[in-house]
Parts: sequence; C-alpha cells; structure tokens
Amino acid sequence: MRFLAAALFIPLLVSANPAAPNQPTVEELKARLQTVRPEDRGNIALEIAERQVAAADHLFKDGKADEAQAAVKDVVTYSGQAGEAAGQSGHRIKNTEIALRKMAHRLADIKRSVAFDDQAPIQSAIDSLEKTRTDLLNKMFGKKEK
Repeated sequence: MRFLAAALFIPLLVSANPAAPNQPTVEELKARLQTVRPEDRGNIALEIAERQVAAADHLFKDGKADEAQAAVKDVVTYSGQAGEAAGQSGHRIKNTEIALRKMAHRLADIKRSVAFDDQAPIQSAIDSLEKTRTDLLNKMFGKKEK
C-alpha cells in the first residue's frame, strides 16, 4: 500500500514543481536579435519590449527610477523595431499591434503610480508606441494601391 501511495505521489510532486524553463535573459535576446533572420526579428524585439515593460514596473515599485527609465527607453527602441519588422515583412502585423496596445496600457498604468517627475518620459514612450500602432493599423487598413 505504501508503494502504491509513493508511486502516485512522486509523479504528482514532480508535475506540481516543474523546473523553470531556460528562458534567455533580456541581454541574451538583445544579442540574438542582431544575428537572427529578418522575419524573426519582430518577435524577439517584441519579447524584449514586453519584458522591459515588466522590468520597468518592478523597478519603479522598488524605487529605482533611473533604471526604470532606461527600461522604458528600451521599450520604445525595441517596440519600434518590432513594428518596423512587422510592417516590412507584412507578417504578424495584427499580433504586433495588439502587443503594442497592451504595452501602452500597461505603461499608462505605471505612469499613474509614479512620481510626477517620472511621468513625462513614460508619456513620451506611450506616445511613441501609439504612433507605431497607428502606422501598423494604416498598413493593415489603409488604402490599397490598385
């Protein structure tokens, strides 16, 4: 009976506590972005931008405003690269636009929770993301040449 209980409990224990997957760090993704195929650049740049939004949120909460502002600058840089890659390739435009919208909303939430002095760069980043989104929407729904 003990053997049966152990045989049932061990697989449950292993499945409940899986090892953390080996996700590359932001720095590794930045390095890989330079060597990846052009059609894959948008996905990687988007992942970097999304991770940097989360990092900025945590850094602002921890009181590290300078590091958080650097992360916000990365968001602008890499989201712009993602939008450019999607626009050039014509692939994943919709997914990129949706991700940019979500990041802009999250940055707006962050902006409301930080000190007044830290809000202007965040608003600038939101404006940049909205411009990239607008460009993608125009690419999707703009007038088609005949």
